[in-house]
Amino acid sequence: MTILDQLADHARERTEQAKGRLPLAEIRRQAEAMPKGSFLFEKALRGQKDGPAFICECKKASPSKGLIAPDFPYLQIAKDYEAAGADAISVLTEPKWFLGSNEYLREIAAAVRIPCLRKDFTVDEYMIYEAKLLGASAVLLICSILTESQVKEYLAVCDGLGLSALVEAHDEAEVGTALRAGARMVGVNNRNLKDFTVDTENSRRLRQMIPREVIFVSESGVSGPEDVRRLREIGADAVLVGETLMRAADKKARLAELRGC
Repeated sequence: MTILDQLADHARERTEQAKGRLPLAEIRRQAEAMPKGSFLFEKALRGQKDGPAFICECKKASPSKGLIAPDFPYLQIAKDYEAAGADAISVLTEPKWFLGSNEYLREIAAAVRIPCLRKDFTVDEYMIYEAKLLGASAVLLICSILTESQVKEYLAVCDGLGLSALVEAHDEAEVGTALRAGARMVGVNNRNLKDFTVDTENSRRLRQMIPREVIFVSESGVSGPEDVRRLREIGADAVLVGETLMRAADKKARLAELRGC
């Protein structure tokens, strides 16, 4: 069993526990009673004139790197990202391997004006309603752990709530799944979640499959301005940057460096 399989299994366990506290019918009712979102996340990524948009990640740990930020002032980190010109924030809510928390997302989404992505392993529509209640503007749908019919179903749930969905793919087959399901945003993960190797050429290889009207996000593997330059050249609409920024003492300066400013 790969770590991705374990992450998905644990997400199912968490969801079943959450349903015991708040049933699916009730969380759906609460989410649908909220004002419908206006797809702010995808709007924030589209139409950048000076290179790709930046999705900056709040992440305390990861399965591959272990503890990244022992001191994790997540609200200050999010505010620093916003002040530095981030276009959106990705917030890890997976608690076991990434040491994330739903409360991190709830507090960050309330504290910043830019849209937030709930970064988790969505395996049930319940998690989409949770994301809405937590203040997220977008959720992550990972093709490796979902069937094509599930991706399509969850995209419809997101559309009903006004949430954006970043549909993540790792290879040609998964890009095909995302596009057939109707994804408006496709994220190509340069990190293989089965063995954790990173290769930004994955984005270059898969870029040609993705129509220009679909927002193309390159995820993981951005460690310097040269990486951003190469991704700009292939037409990346946005880049998701995690560890590079989390390890930077001055996040504003580091983001400016990545932008080439």
